[in-house]
Amino acid sequence: TTNATILANPLYATTAEAYSAYNSTMSSMEAAVTSMHNMINSLHAKQQQLSQVLGTLPADAKYAAIKTQGQALIKRMKDWDEEMIQRKSKAYDDVENFPNKFTANYMFLTNQTESDIPSVNQPSIDLMKELNTQWAALKNRGSQLLDKDIPAFNQQLWQAGIGAIWKN
Repeated sequence: TTNATILANPLYATTAEAYSAYNSTMSSMEAAVTSMHNMINSLHAKQQQLSQVLGTLPADAKYAAIKTQGQALIKRMKDWDEEMIQRKSKAYDDVENFPNKFTANYMFLTNQTESDIPSVNQPSIDLMKELNTQWAALKNRGSQLLDKDIPAFNQQLWQAGIGAIWKN
């Protein structure tokens, strides 16, 4: 951290506390978005790896149970991903056909709260609390996939002599 002094704009009637509260709020929102996108990218990469592994398994009864479990894991990963981010939108007007998902709503809040005047209004605070509650539940599901479900399935893949899903 730096010990930079914040110079208040003399044209705005704001206090040092308002600047500090604004900075704290914006920093926490930016950190949350970064955390969300890191988790999304990690799980998406693992989902693609798992799809490749399952695609290379022979159509043998020996691997039927592993394929079934792997496909169920992929479905849970896709369901989580689809709640977090909209991957179908390709053009600006696609939002009419493909609604925004959680991260877009959170980034909208961040963008609406950002201002030249360092002030966070009550509706932004209320929405941030609501979205943070939703993020906590989504983060728990993502962590469950990353920290428990994928490693457990990896162990099964190793025991079957197939290999594993890479860590990244």
